[in-house]
Amino acid sequence: MSAKKNIRALVETAVLVALAFALSFVTPFRRLMPQGGSVTVASMLPILLIGMRHGLPWGLGGAAAYSLLQALQEGALAPPASGLSTYALMLLLDYLLAFGALGLSALFRRMKYGLIIAAPVCLTLRYVCHVASGVILWGSYAWEGWGALAYSLAYNATYMLPEIVITTGVALLLYKTVPKKYMTGAN
Repeated sequence: MSAKKNIRALVETAVLVALAFALSFVTPFRRLMPQGGSVTVASMLPILLIGMRHGLPWGLGGAAAYSLLQALQEGALAPPASGLSTYALMLLLDYLLAFGALGLSALFRRMKYGLIIAAPVCLTLRYVCHVASGVILWGSYAWEGWGALAYSLAYNATYMLPEIVITTGVALLLYKTVPKKYMTGAN
């Protein structure tokens, strides 16, 4: 990549991470559940766009930066089990891998409906990371009569399913209204 393209990618990535972070504060359907998670107004879409516009390294880098901002925003609640290794596993599963999955949008950048496909796939991968964390780390919070897996699937679905629908819907709107060259970095 030329220096000019690197600077452009860096600036666009920074702006898109900032936009995603700002959108993450817009939570019209705030849940009142103790282990975190909320429904936002397509806050993950700008992170998906980084991968779509600039490829895998930029997508993963932008997603990693966003994951750290999310950990700071949410206060990175400590899991019920104590210890540095448990906390590190929570940071890995609930933040770095979960939000890092958004950077995989780059794998769909050359497809005709890349963003529309990337949105549900990448957000579903994020959901899987949260479910794994729920089983491994948060299972002690399972509702009475529920196993850790059923609890984690249900709990995380309360915010991830609406996020998948909203983000995919907005991606579809973008696809129909924004010239494709602006979504794939072809400009």
